[in-house]
Amino acid sequence: MSNIEKKQSAVLLLQSEVVQTKFKEILGTKSKGFITSVLSVISGNTSLRNADANSVYMAAMMAAALDLPINQSLGFAYIIPYGDKAQFQLGSKGFIQLALRSGQFKTISSSVVYEGQLKANDPLKGYEFDWSNKISDTVIGYVAYFSLINGFEKSLFMNIDEIKNHGMKFSKTYNSKSGVWQTDFNAMAEKTVLKRLLSKFAPLSIEMQKAIVADQAMINDVETMDVSYIDNDQKEEVDHEEKRLLSLIENAKDNQTLSKLYVYLQKYPSLSSAYLDAHDRLEKGGDE
Repeated sequence: MSNIEKKQSAVLLLQSEVVQTKFKEILGTKSKGFITSVLSVISGNTSLRNADANSVYMAAMMAAALDLPINQSLGFAYIIPYGDKAQFQLGSKGFIQLALRSGQFKTISSSVVYEGQLKANDPLKGYEFDWSNKISDTVIGYVAYFSLINGFEKSLFMNIDEIKNHGMKFSKTYNSKSGVWQTDFNAMAEKTVLKRLLSKFAPLSIEMQKAIVADQAMINDVETMDVSYIDNDQKEEVDHEEKRLLSLIENAKDNQTLSKLYVYLQKYPSLSSAYLDAHDRLEKGGDE
């Protein structure tokens, strides 16, 4: 493949009739605008034009499956180049949108915290803030918060050093001039603290579970959630998600609920035995 052909391949693939039909099956009448926005992102990024066309396509398919727009200025989801591949990445607005769709959240938000605004840090009751007490423009950290309709609420604060150390440790694109950590540090910082809060404490819909698995991954197959982590900020979240899925499998009350979890067995083969045990239990009539 010549260099010119390689640069054009992702664009040509997304413009093909077969691919456009697949997006239309997922998004309906919104597919044309979605594809146009993805093509705009590719045309404005040399690294994406040089990236493997299929990896760009699969990242776009993941965004379509979650019904999140690919638009740098909106902050819902991104297609990020890394080497000759492309990975899918959620923004903080994407996580908030998926959480709200579940119908379980009353409030969910994230924010920059400036010097003077952090009032107290109680290890049992959480953090207290005085948002009127900003004494300078110095950012000391980031906080995420949610409350559920059932009354449960939780917040998580990370100071600026924790955020930077997290980015440097886990993100291979942290120091890249074109990476989101450098072009929009606040957005990545808020996304980091929000994602940690949700993955650890929130009830996660099937859609949100897919998003956590897919975030910062190269998507090999959307339907089976077969992913590969290039920029691995995921180990802790994915380990936590595996434990959460195991609990859902073990506590499934009917086969319809259990069958919705089948898609994750390829990503988490260690859950296969638990899935079969749950299936056998339900076939015999439920809890013994």
